[in-house]
Amino acid sequence: MISRRHLATLLAATPARAQPAWPDRPLRFIVSAQVGGVSDIFVRILEPFLRDGLGQGLFVDPRPGGGGLIAAEAATRAADNHSFTVNHIASHGIGPSIYRNRAGFDPLRDMPGVVRFAAMPNVLIVQAATPAHSLADLIGFIRANPRRATFSSAGAGTSSHLSGVLLGQRLGLELTHVPYRGTAPSMAAVLNGEVLFNIDNAPVSKPHVEAGGLRALGVSTASRAATMPGLPTLMEQGVPEFDVSSWYGIAAPAATPRPIVQRLAGVVLAAMTRPEVTARFNAMGAEPWPLETEAYNAFMRAEVARWAPVVAASGAVLD
Repeated sequence: MISRRHLATLLAATPARAQPAWPDRPLRFIVSAQVGGVSDIFVRILEPFLRDGLGQGLFVDPRPGGGGLIAAEAATRAADNHSFTVNHIASHGIGPSIYRNRAGFDPLRDMPGVVRFAAMPNVLIVQAATPAHSLADLIGFIRANPRRATFSSAGAGTSSHLSGVLLGQRLGLELTHVPYRGTAPSMAAVLNGEVLFNIDNAPVSKPHVEAGGLRALGVSTASRAATMPGLPTLMEQGVPEFDVSSWYGIAAPAATPRPIVQRLAGVVLAAMTRPEVTARFNAMGAEPWPLETEAYNAFMRAEVARWAPVVAASGAVLD
């Protein structure tokens, strides 16, 4: 008969069952952008740091559409602890109030945040031939020409759409939204004079501004953008409480084990301290905006609450 002391000795000498190594294969990032889109570029910038920190590479799986929720749902269904998504303001800030019929899928509950890593301002742009050289000029032009008070967006429910709605609310202007199928045709509409203005991600308009086809009138963030320090904010020019950033992070299925979430977040947060990452983000018009897991999820809940009344005012509801 084995004594209790002998049994305890045997148990102590027995090696604990080894936990499966993670990751044991390349990570899959299911993103809402096509190849060359913003989310795709962010993943490729982070790839060498993830490879060094985790010992595995990664690959990008584009799943555009649905404001990023198609990509998020695909990652949730994978349930393999190796599939993630790049989430953003459209999927986890605006999406919960816009896409109301997604078979019970709740992005904040089912695909919570791991880490926030970047943000970029939206920029208010007009055609260079427009007589508006400042926001005050644009407001005066709209009041004198109300039928031309139109703005384009990359589609109903996008950040560019709701930024325009918010601007109209803050300034008490009646503006007409003209949605397009994507950022490129939305920007082309301003270049061609089909609409008066647009408010969208800085990297999209920057080449056209530099080429002289568009004129930038202001940035959407509360503080001036480090990548465009000479361009005043809309708040500086009199728009109250207008602070809009297109933010980006990583989200994982809710069932992902906590140690995996913490390890992935730690590697990304460490990458955000590297000057070469800052340089590459700045080159595309973005800035590092790191936030750890708990704070990131609290931030997203606040974003949903902030955008819900703007969505309601816009009347945008999508399936």
